[in-house]
Amino acid sequence: MTDEKKTPESETPEDAPQPEPAAADDGAAAREADPAPADPAEEAAAEAPDEAAVLKDRLLRALAENENVVRRARKDREDAAKYAAAHFARDMLSVADNLRRALDSMPQSLREDEAGKTLAEGLDLTEKELLAALERHGIKRISPMGEKFNHDLHEAMFEVPTNDAPPGTVVQVMEDGYVIHDRLLRAARVGVAKALPESGHTVDTTA
Repeated sequence: MTDEKKTPESETPEDAPQPEPAAADDGAAAREADPAPADPAEEAAAEAPDEAAVLKDRLLRALAENENVVRRARKDREDAAKYAAAHFARDMLSVADNLRRALDSMPQSLREDEAGKTLAEGLDLTEKELLAALERHGIKRISPMGEKFNHDLHEAMFEVPTNDAPPGTVVQVMEDGYVIHDRLLRAARVGVAKALPESGHTVDTTA
């Protein structure tokens, strides 16, 4: 018997090598190309810290604003109670001024007279009671004679050339000032010292 050699033409389809299935590789490639959608629960968990920080910031801002509103309202109430007498006090200042003028204009001879002495004592007592009543409401008189001029409390009406007081010193008070607590109610009207001009020196050039 002779051995028969098989030629490629004589190979049957069953004998030919078959390509391996690529289904698994195609699936992996598809998964790499199109990743699976993220889990909504995981996304919500990732965004939760950011939302919490935003809400916390809003809450802190709201609390701070509310505290500022409460503080302003409290200060407004305190100021309203503290300075409620300001308008009434301004009307009473003219009364205090007239009492002081009456006392200052009273001559010494009248004070020595029995009737004049009684009048002076009555005016003096009335002025003291009025000032005490004003002070009970936080209103105090400013009489800055001899003090250094303060533009926050005094109003300079004129200057007085003198060497008897340092320049800028109050040497005359035309009208007392008043303050209510820490606010100026009326500035004191004053005269302020200034230095005398230096005398000129004339040089005799004649021989």
